[in-house]
Parts: sequence; structure tokens; C-alpha cells
Amino acid sequence: MDLQMEPELSFRKLVESSECPEQLKYDFNKNGELKHLDTNEPFVFNYYKNAHESNHKRYQVLGHLITRYVYELLERVCKLQKVHIPTDATEDEPRSLFFISEKALTNSSSLIVLLQDRGVFRAGQWGLKTIIHEGLDPGTQIPFIKTALQCYGGVIVLNPNDNFIDLKMEDEWLSLSTKEESSTVNSSCWIPKRCSSSPEEHTIYIWDNFISKSAAKNVAFIAHGYGGLVFINLLMQRTWEVMNKVYSVALIDSMHHTLHQVKNNPHVQEWIQKHCREWITNSKPLDRPTGSLVKVDCPTVSAGTEKYSLAPSSTLQAIFKYLKSTLKAKNTVALSRSPIVTRSSKNKKRGNTC
Repeated sequence: MDLQMEPELSFRKLVESSECPEQLKYDFNKNGELKHLDTNEPFVFNYYKNAHESNHKRYQVLGHLITRYVYELLERVCKLQKVHIPTDATEDEPRSLFFISEKALTNSSSLIVLLQDRGVFRAGQWGLKTIIHEGLDPGTQIPFIKTALQCYGGVIVLNPNDNFIDLKMEDEWLSLSTKEESSTVNSSCWIPKRCSSSPEEHTIYIWDNFISKSAAKNVAFIAHGYGGLVFINLLMQRTWEVMNKVYSVALIDSMHHTLHQVKNNPHVQEWIQKHCREWITNSKPLDRPTGSLVKVDCPTVSAGTEKYSLAPSSTLQAIFKYLKSTLKAKNTVALSRSPIVTRSSKNKKRGNTC
């Protein structure tokens, strides 16, 4: 991953500014791999002997620092803008956030929306464990964002897992000195974030207030894991809006269930078959058809890997090739439906301009 655009951007600086630089002597190298500063070895979970709670706390701190680092990469390398929601939140109200490229809402061309799996990871990440053990390229959405910005008009990075604020942990993220505390989280300390208390609510809010109001005529979703279920929920909640504005959906190991979610709606079933394609972990080569037992579902092809965590990075090129072909097909259909221009009408239009 090329981070030369921001030479002062450093994960190590974030670690050193925390209260545990010695327990987390790691940094991302030029290849985006997380390595120990002294041994150059990968991350080791068991730092403390026979102390799972302390090791888990250390892992949480690492995850929190990686989240902050990825947020910085989104803003400073990808040049995305951070947007807090709900937009009418008071100053002291817990808020969620997501990221959007400049002019994404005013650009009339295409808009790519990234929707991640569920987990402890936040916007810009396909998976925290993947970042830690495989690197920034396979584990973050940055390669997808860069490709989307290069080939399309704009990109929106959703943050569906940012649902609560934990009052107990909020001021203790960067400390490892709470060994005497129980590792179980008291749910009474958790406050839901309005309009983002679940991945489904988060996605619907951003659809209603941003995506649906955008000037983009061609919107595409790329959804991983539980994100696929969240998209189908959006489709059912805002059926005609989504069917009219979204031209293509790339699903990666999606957890959606068409028969259960769609409830025998023939129009939605037909739309899913026509506008969605799913890449699933499989031993077959990339893009090879795998077949589906559910006839009302979308076509499925191989992700080119049997590792769930690597499916997004493995399918990047195939997905954007698919989005390009479906957009071309949509534009071809639109062109064929436009009024036939006769020779006389051409002459009328030309007037004295020739």
C-alpha cells in the first residue's frame, strides 16, 4: 500500500501517544504488514502469560488504534470526508459517522457504496483480524475506494457497526491498567446511537438522507457478509426507490436469505436475479459459476479463495469488471429506448450551426 502521499502519517505515532507503547511495539511496514519493531515478527496475542483478560484488553487497544489509523487513511490518503450522523444531533449526543468522497452527492455519474460485514471493526475495514494478520491491502477497503474513485464518480463508505457508545470504556481505551475489572461488559453502560443503533438502521438513514438525494443516476453496492443481509433489508424497506436508483449489487459471501427476506415478492425476486451477483468462497477459480440451490436468488460465482477473510481482496478486479459491464448494459438499454432521431429532425436541430 502506497502511503507516500502522507509521509507524516504513522501508525507508530498513534501507539506512542497511547499509554501502552511497550506492550504494542508494532508498526505497518511499507507493504502494509503489521510487524514487531524489534523482531519483525507478526502480531502475537499472548503477550501476558496465563492472563487472557489482559491479552484481550491489549487486543482491544490495538483494534481501537487501527480504527483511528484507518480513519486517518480514509481522510488523508483517500481524501474522503467524515460525516457525523444524525445530522440534527445535539452537541453532547452520541453520534455515528461515515465517509464520503468530495462531490459524491452532486456528481451525476456513478456512486459506489461499500457495506461491510458485522463485527468490532469500523468504516474502511473488511476485517480487523485480516488487517492484523494479512495486512492493510487485504483487510481494508482502501483498494476498493481508490478503484471506485478512479473509475466512477464517487464513493460512500458506510459504518454499520458503530452502533453504541460504551460509557465505561470510553475514557479507558488507551489504558492497560484495569486488570482488576471484569472482562464482561455491563450492557447498562451502552447507549445506542440514534439512527444507527443497528446496521440496518444506519444504512436506511444514510439512504434516506444522502444516497437517495444524490444526483448520481447510477448507484452500485458492494456488500460483504452480513452487509448483504443489510442491503436486502434496505431493498425491502425502500423497494421502489432502490430498484430505480441502484443498477448493480456485488455481494461477497452474503448472509442474506432471499426466501425469508423477500417473502415471495416476485418483482423483488426478479430484480435480485437481474441486478445482483454473489462471489462465494470456493475452491474453483475466480469468477467460475458455482450454481445456486435457490432459484429465486442471484447468480453465484467463485471468489477464487476458500478463505472468508480474503474474499473481498480476491474479488476486487472481478467485481469492478462486473460493475462496468452492468453499467454498460444499462446505458445500452437506455440508449435503445431513446426516441429515434430522423434525418429531418437532425436538420431541424442543427439550424444554422453547421
